[in-house]
Amino acid sequence: MNLTDYVKQVSLEDFGKPFKHQAQWNSRLRSTGGRFFPKDGHLDFNPKVYQELGLEAFRKIVRHELCHYHLYYEGKGYKHKDVAFKKLLKEVDGLRFVPTLSSVSQTPLLVYICQTCRQTYQRKRRIDTKRYRCGLCRGKLILQNPPKD
Repeated sequence: MNLTDYVKQVSLEDFGKPFKHQAQWNSRLRSTGGRFFPKDGHLDFNPKVYQELGLEAFRKIVRHELCHYHLYYEGKGYKHKDVAFKKLLKEVDGLRFVPTLSSVSQTPLLVYICQTCRQTYQRKRRIDTKRYRCGLCRGKLILQNPPKD
C-alpha cells in the first residue's frame, strides 16, 4: 500500500479536502499511532498499528492526524485540547487514543526495599543503591527483583 496515496484518499473521502504533503511509516513510534509535523506538514504513522489492529483502526488514526493537519492549515486550534479539534475528530469518527499494542513490551518494575523500615519503592530505571538512600529513614536500599538479563 502506498501510504501517501491512501492518506490522500482518506482526506478527500472523509474531509472533502486534499492532503498536499507526504505520509511515511515510522517504526520508532511506540505509544502513538501517528504524528503531525506542522513545520513541513508531513505525517508519520506507526506500522505496528496497521499490522496488529487492521485497516479499520488504522483509518481512524489517519483521520485523527488529518484533523491536526487540516485545522492547522485553516488557522484553527489543531492541538488535542482545542475545541475545534475535538469537534472535528468527533465528526469524522477518528480515534482519540490508540488501543494498546501487544508488540509494545511493558518494562517490568524494579522493586527496592529499605533494610531498616521496609519501605518499598517501584522504579522503571535502576538506581544507584550506594548513592541513594530511603527517603523516610535514610536506611540502605536493596533491589528485591533483579532483572533477568
